[in-house]
Amino acid sequence: MLSKYVVPGNRVEIQSAGRVKFTGETEKKKVYQTTVYDVVSEDRLEIYMPMEKSKLILLPVDEEFDLYFYTTNGLYQCFAKIIDRYKTDNKYLLLLELTSNLRRFQRREYYRLSCALEMNARSLQKEEIEAVEQNNNYLVPGLPLTRSIIVDISGGGIRFVGDYAYEQGSLICCKYHLLIDGKDKEYTLIAKVIAVRELDEHRGLYEHRAQYINIDTMEREEIIRFIFEEERKHRKREKNIE
Repeated sequence: MLSKYVVPGNRVEIQSAGRVKFTGETEKKKVYQTTVYDVVSEDRLEIYMPMEKSKLILLPVDEEFDLYFYTTNGLYQCFAKIIDRYKTDNKYLLLLELTSNLRRFQRREYYRLSCALEMNARSLQKEEIEAVEQNNNYLVPGLPLTRSIIVDISGGGIRFVGDYAYEQGSLICCKYHLLIDGKDKEYTLIAKVIAVRELDEHRGLYEHRAQYINIDTMEREEIIRFIFEEERKHRKREKNIE
């Protein structure tokens, strides 16, 4: 699939997928611009080492990154891990291995709606993680879930708060309800925890940011529709108050 959409010469944005630093509620991530050098296989590619002020940026091997490809078919996103750095033919390159599926990226997916939605979640079991790696969202039924609160939601993921901390990079099963077309619908989704922090103002409570994994296109579109419908209602209420 990679070679179908990504070709040498495509522009790439790369940023860390690991722990982020916060100043208040502002998320700080360094984004680097570079270019695809070669697509080695369907799960590996080479990109030029990014530069900043004429200096090479030596991104660490074995760290996972969030990649955005600007292609002739649109914008695509995936996660990938740097597995090597080297110089060849006077070119400084990074070899990356995909750790997620390549997917089309819609900017509107990441419009975040502030909310307060109840959610139940749990960490994935070993066999479930293995299934996810094979693009199969198999889940063991009947396992206990822990309550938390979603504080913002987008078509790409959620931010939630609970009195426990998942490990960064772990996969979790999330269950929550949304009102879709006037009907209550339960969503059971798999997400990857990309950031965790303890709240300064509420010790013992932990904020998580998680990104959906292998989400069905129809479910994503329903979540996006819910978000825009809620935003439309909010704006209407504000207008009536004025």
